[in-house]
Amino acid sequence: MVRWSQSERSVIADLWSKINVEEIGPQSLARVLIVYPWTQRYFGKFGNLNSVAAILGNPLVSAHGIVVLNSLDLAVKNLDSIKTTYSNLSELHCEILNVDPDNFRLFADCLTIVVATKFGADFSPEIQATWQKFLAVVVAALSSRYF
Repeated sequence: MVRWSQSERSVIADLWSKINVEEIGPQSLARVLIVYPWTQRYFGKFGNLNSVAAILGNPLVSAHGIVVLNSLDLAVKNLDSIKTTYSNLSELHCEILNVDPDNFRLFADCLTIVVATKFGADFSPEIQATWQKFLAVVVAALSSRYF
C-alpha cells in the first residue's frame, strides 16, 4: 500500500482540478498512437490511423482519450485503494482486451508530457514527482491482474 503525505494528496487534487479532460485526454492518447505506432493494434475499430493528421482528427481517438483520462478521477478520489478501485478495469484489459500492460506506462508518460507542456513552469519538479508517483501507482494497479 502506498502512503500519501498530505502535501502529495493536495498536489494531486489541485493538479487534477486544473486538467481539462476533453483537451488533455485526446492529446495524450494521440501522442501514444503517434510516438508508439505499435499501440495502434489495439484500436483496429477506430478506422484510419495511418498518419499524424488522421490520428489527431479521429473522433474515436478523441472520445477514448476522454474516457481514459476520466478514469483517473477514480484514482484521485480513492488514493488509498487505487488497486481495488481498478481491479475490474485491470481484469478487462488483461483477460478480455489482452492489452500489453506496458501501454499503461506509455500512456502515463505521454500524459505527463502533455500536462507539462500545458502547465509549463506551474508543473514544477516537485509537482511532477508527485504526479509521476501517482501515475506509477495507477499503472501498477492496472497491471495487477497480469502478474
